[in-house]
Amino acid sequence: MDAIRNGARGTDDLTNYVYAIVNTGSVPPSGYTNALAGTMGFLTANYPGESNWRLFLTNGANIVGLLSTPEYTAVNGMPVPNLAGGGVSNRIVVFVRSLSGPAVGKPPQDNPILQQDSFSYHLICGNVPVQFQTNNPSAYAASLQANLHELRLTFLWPQLPNGNLPPMPAHQTYRTMIAGQLAWSTNLVAGQSLYFFQPLSFANAP
Repeated sequence: MDAIRNGARGTDDLTNYVYAIVNTGSVPPSGYTNALAGTMGFLTANYPGESNWRLFLTNGANIVGLLSTPEYTAVNGMPVPNLAGGGVSNRIVVFVRSLSGPAVGKPPQDNPILQQDSFSYHLICGNVPVQFQTNNPSAYAASLQANLHELRLTFLWPQLPNGNLPPMPAHQTYRTMIAGQLAWSTNLVAGQSLYFFQPLSFANAP
C-alpha cells in the first residue's frame, strides 16, 4: 500500500513475490481486457499458458505501475473519472507469494513442488477516483476528483496449487485515501501504460 501511495520506483524485491498480474476488466461491450492486458498477455484465459507477463514483471517500477492502474481509463490508457463517455473498466488481480514464512520457500526457489506448497494469495487492487454529484459539479469538486483517490486492496486466500481460490476464500479489505496527481506514463515500457501517484504534485482541474 505504501509503495502504491508513494509511486515507488525502486521496490525491486517485489519481483520475488509478485509472479502474475491479470486484468479482468473489459472494454464494453466486447468483453476483452484492455490494450495493456492484451499486449502483455494478462488475459485470464491465457494464464498460466501465456508467458509474456514474465518478460514484463522484471522490476518494481513495472509492478507498482500496474498495481496503480485506475479503475476507469480511456481506450488510449488515460485515466478518466467514469465511463460516461466510454472507455475501459479495469480490475487488477495480483498473484502473490507470501513475503513471510519458512526460509526454504523463499526466492530464489525454483523447485515447483515447494513453490506450489508455499502460502500464496490473490490481491485485488482498486484505484477509484472520488465521486461527486454530476448534476451541478463545482470547480472544487472537479479538482477534488482529479487529486483524491481511494485505494482498495482486497486479499483473498489461500490460493490452491492450481492457481485458483477455494469456493469461499478468506478475505480482508484495506482502504486508504491518496492525495496527489496520478501520473500516466508510456515511457518506461514503449507503448505500455503505467501509472504512478505523485503525492506532492496536484493537478488543476477546470
